[in-house]
This record gives sequence, structure tokens and C-alpha cells, in this order.
Amino acid sequence: MIFGAHVIVYSKDAIADRAFFRDVLGFSSVDAGAGWLIFALPPAELAVHPAEAKDRHELFLMCDDLKAEIMALGSKGVRCSEVQEARWGSITRIRLPGGGDLGIYQPKHPSALARARR
Repeated sequence: MIFGAHVIVYSKDAIADRAFFRDVLGFSSVDAGAGWLIFALPPAELAVHPAEAKDRHELFLMCDDLKAEIMALGSKGVRCSEVQEARWGSITRIRLPGGGDLGIYQPKHPSALARARR
């Protein structure tokens, strides 16, 4: 039985990005050995989108109030991109210390997590 998912974020500076997830985003973690942190994630959804290339994946964190999240991140020195409005949500992106992008969005669509959050 599948009981969870393991997401991998590739980074040019994994140590800095691990510190960001721990210290800025406040994700709890376990040390898998030698400082290799494995983070607990919030509940997740999976969407499968059509694409020409088959090796592209993205990670978006979801929130209930994007403006409040942008303010909270700003108070920690994190710059967010301009908010983009899409049919499916309001989106911002942040740059991780290792150079990668991380999307954060407030969904406009029904969430598969709605039942789990009640």
C-alpha cells in the first residue's frame, strides 16, 4: 500500500536550500545521517498535465491566503515575484538560495485536500 510521496528538489547549493526549508519555511525534518535532512511536507495533491517534454516537474506549495504568506515571507527577507493570476490560482514564485524556483499559490479550483483539512 502506498502511504506517502517523496519529493526531490535538486539544488546547486543543497545545504543552503535545506536551511531555507528548515529556518524560513519552518518545515520539520529528520536527519537521515550526516546532516542529510528529510522534510515533512504539508498534505499534497498530484496533477498530471500534458507536456511535450517528459522530464519536467514543478513544485508548488499551497496556501489559503497568498497575500498573508507573501507578507510573512517578506518579514523573513524573502522576495516574492509579482502575483500572477491564472484560471487555477493566484501564484507567486520565490528563488531558493541554491538558485531554483519554488511556486506558492492560493488555489481557485476545488482541492483534493479539502476533505483532509476538515
